[in-house]
Amino acid sequence: MTGTLGIDFGTSNSAAGICVDGRPHIIPLEADELTLPTAVFFDFEQQKMLMGAAAAAAMRDRQEGRYMRGLKSLLGTALMRERRMLLGERLDFVDIIARFLREVKIRAEAATGQTFTHALSGRPVRFHSDNERRNHQALADLKEAYARAGFDHVTFMNEPEAAARANRDALSPGDLGLVVDIGGGTSDFTLFRQSGATGIDILSSHGVRIGGTDFDRLLSIKRVMPQLGMGSDIRHAFGKETHAAPNAIFNDLATWQKIPFLYTRETLRAAKELHKHAVEERRLGRLVKVLEQELGHDLAFAVEAGKIMANDPDVTEPGIRVDMLKPGARLPLPADWMTRKLAGLADEIGAAATVALRDAGVTPDQVSKLIFVGGSSLMQVVEDALTRRMPTAEVHRGAALTAIVDGLALATA
Repeated sequence: MTGTLGIDFGTSNSAAGICVDGRPHIIPLEADELTLPTAVFFDFEQQKMLMGAAAAAAMRDRQEGRYMRGLKSLLGTALMRERRMLLGERLDFVDIIARFLREVKIRAEAATGQTFTHALSGRPVRFHSDNERRNHQALADLKEAYARAGFDHVTFMNEPEAAARANRDALSPGDLGLVVDIGGGTSDFTLFRQSGATGIDILSSHGVRIGGTDFDRLLSIKRVMPQLGMGSDIRHAFGKETHAAPNAIFNDLATWQKIPFLYTRETLRAAKELHKHAVEERRLGRLVKVLEQELGHDLAFAVEAGKIMANDPDVTEPGIRVDMLKPGARLPLPADWMTRKLAGLADEIGAAATVALRDAGVTPDQVSKLIFVGGSSLMQVVEDALTRRMPTAEVHRGAALTAIVDGLALATA
């Protein structure tokens, strides 16, 4: 039996589903979990590619290899076509994404007993906010990855539209709902009307390239990178003058998808040169340690965990645990401080949401419900940015991590 597989290929997590008896059925891709971390690890010793939680475990266990996360954010960029030697093969990132998608296909077929020749894939409304050429290229890259993964055909649906289909019952007939989908790499919005029976009317969609990983990056730059020497004074090789340490290494170290590219002799040599002339030797020494021991992803996971902790009202003293720098070390992350630092990004998300309303000729007071989906939609600073602009709309929380795949699964029917 052949069919269509709904796939939510996300920046941080992915999922797959089909429609069974008119209801969405999410296919467990890893044990009993409904979502699969969008991560891969090329194990140099075992000469194989791991994915999902197994990939993260291999990285944390310090197995020899290369860990990659945030691959979706590379779509449409020049990096997608760069080839690298991995496990004895020259692979580009289209190949790597294709192998991830192929494994999703294999696991879904094993779980259901079906053969999936077609895919219905979610996609951001805009992969890149203000670059139409990159938007077209990103979609072409993803389409090619599905082909290399073994699918005969792939069609795409805007991710917030899929979430709207999954949440239509949250509205009464005639009501207007705005889906606010804050994912790992993008924020997307779909304005729709509940049309009664089983349908919805899509009025407009809009998106912006800001997501959870951008929040992580900003927190890392503001809180963690100064501990590695960002902004520190570096003595000139001759004379007593100083200059600030260049930001490039620190900015890349705070960016999920760029971390693997830092583990080169050239980068390590540059860090050691900074350390040699640093006024604050201890801080730059930490940077050298992070690069030598390949601790970049450990720091990124710590920042992400701290962000989640600071957004939990039951946690009184949130912080970022940086044991990898010093045993027991912890950087305080007060919730009000985090909110202030992230308010600018949240306001950009709120402004993008109003574009969806403007494109449909709808005023904020006409929106009946704000439907929040996506992992980063759980952040209070994001909710505040949206409810401030649409104060009369009722807040409804869909399934944060599975609303998109639920909608895709329904649409496969």
